[in-house]
This record gives sequence, structure tokens and C-alpha cells, in this order.
Amino acid sequence: MTDTKQNSTCVLIGAPIDCGKARAGCLMGPDALRTAGIATALSELGFNVEDWGNFAPDLGQEVACDNPAVHGLRETIGWATTLRREGARAMDVGTPIFMGGDHAMSLGSVAGVADYAERQKRPLFLLWLDAHTDIHTLATTTSGNLHGTPVAYAMGLAGFEGFAPMPTIPGAQICYLGLRSVDASERAAVGKHGPTAIDMRAIDEHGIAAPLEAYLAQVRAANGLLHVSLDVDFLDPSIAPAVGTTVPGGATVREAHLAMEMLCDSDLMCSLDLVELNPFLDDRGRTAELMVDLTASLFGRRVFDRETTRYS
Repeated sequence: MTDTKQNSTCVLIGAPIDCGKARAGCLMGPDALRTAGIATALSELGFNVEDWGNFAPDLGQEVACDNPAVHGLRETIGWATTLRREGARAMDVGTPIFMGGDHAMSLGSVAGVADYAERQKRPLFLLWLDAHTDIHTLATTTSGNLHGTPVAYAMGLAGFEGFAPMPTIPGAQICYLGLRSVDASERAAVGKHGPTAIDMRAIDEHGIAAPLEAYLAQVRAANGLLHVSLDVDFLDPSIAPAVGTTVPGGATVREAHLAMEMLCDSDLMCSLDLVELNPFLDDRGRTAELMVDLTASLFGRRVFDRETTRYS
């Protein structure tokens, strides 16, 4: 949404990735979003929608890993390869919407957008809407679930043998919003590498608008591109049950819509992840429908037309 091209076309990229965690079901996420009407919602807002279908991983050789807990490594590297390539290609067409699939998807989606940003000679910023920091490496993860690693990979941390190096996103260009489940090693990594970390206590005390606007001002001042990664567990499980990593105390419907509306008003977002939707755990599709509604808010749907602040 940073130029005319990206304001006119949305590219749907299906990533039925289910290898980054132990609980199965996220592979059904892309088709659940389609069934919930994501293409129709975007078309009604005036966007040309290209659905590129569901992709498959480019599987290479087995990769050795010193951490015996790690699982699904070969398949995850394959997904990262595919989504990096297709993401960079989609950036030349419009605004890619990567539909997951678990959050290991972002090992590829963020890398593809970072390749595009490097070609454009613009800094890439990363907004991580999530209950978790996802800042483990292959060496530090104790669960072995690689959906907990994409931010560390994006920052260029060591411990990603088998993954192709990607353009590094400095911690100062990354913002977490909605944190509420962070272990001791993750807290140490956040403190060391410097991403902005806005947890639910900060949102309870100060609201969601002020910290988000401060981060968007940073992106705007740097003439940056912004990738948004929206995990279902950013939301409170009472309104979005279809996720295998439920953490009570998440964002409300209104807080989430406000964040989406602010992102839309900023006109900074260039690409989007929708991740961790597990339809097997849903209640009659309501989580998928909410994710589609939030996407529509992000792309301009409003209850009322009203004057909003626009930024040049």
C-alpha cells in the first residue's frame, strides 16, 4: 500500500505449512481464509485480487542439526525457499498476503520482502502482532518448534544452518505488539537485540494507539517499508479460538480493529502474514471470519466514512 501498484492489487499466497510446530491443522488455514471470503472482501474494497493458489516446499537434502529437539527442519527450509522466491515475485505485482500455515511461514515471507526492500534501497520494518516473540534459534529452542524462530532469522542471528542468509532487519526496526508469553531466554534476546516490545500490560495501561503510532512514525521517518505479521494468538482466545498456542489476555476485537485501521491510515504496509489459523480448533469458522474482517479493516473497510489523518 505504498504506491499506486500496491494500492490496486493484492496477491494471495497460500502456504499450508504445518511443520513448524507439533499440533497439526494449520495446513487448512489458507483454504479457511478463502472460504471465509478474503478475496471477496478485498474485491469489494476496490482491489484487484490475484490468488496464486497454495504452494509446496522446495525440498532439498536433509540438513544436520545439533539440537535434537528440532523437527521438520528439511520441510521448513523448503518452505522458506519457496515463499522467499514467491514473496519477492509478488512484491513486483502488488501487496502480497501470505496465508498460513504456522508462523514458520515467515522464515520465507519476510525474507522475500526483505529481498525486494534491498533492491529498492529502502529499510524494511517488521510489526509482529503476537503473544510470543519468536526469537529462538535452532540452537536455543527447547520445543524444537520452528514457528518460534522467524524474528531471530530476520535479525541475522547465528544458528540457522541450512537456511540461506537474508538481508538483515536490525532489532531497532522491529516492533512486537501484544506480547504476553515470553520465556527467560527470549526476554534476554529482546533486551540484547533491541526490538520494541509492547506487551499487554503496556496496552492495558496506555492503550494500543499511542505505542503503535510511535512505531509508525519511526517507519515513516525512515521512508521504510513495513511488513505486518498477524498471528491469531495476538487476539484473545475467547474471540479467536482457532489457534494451537492460546494465551489468555489478548487483544479485543476493538483493539485489533483499531490497530488495523491505524495501519491502513498510515499507508506504510507493503505486505502481510496471516498465520497460525487452525480451522480444526475453530468454532463454526468464527476465527477465520474475524481474520478476514481484520484484513478488510487493514485495507480500508470502515463502519463510517470520516476524516482521518493522512500522512505524506
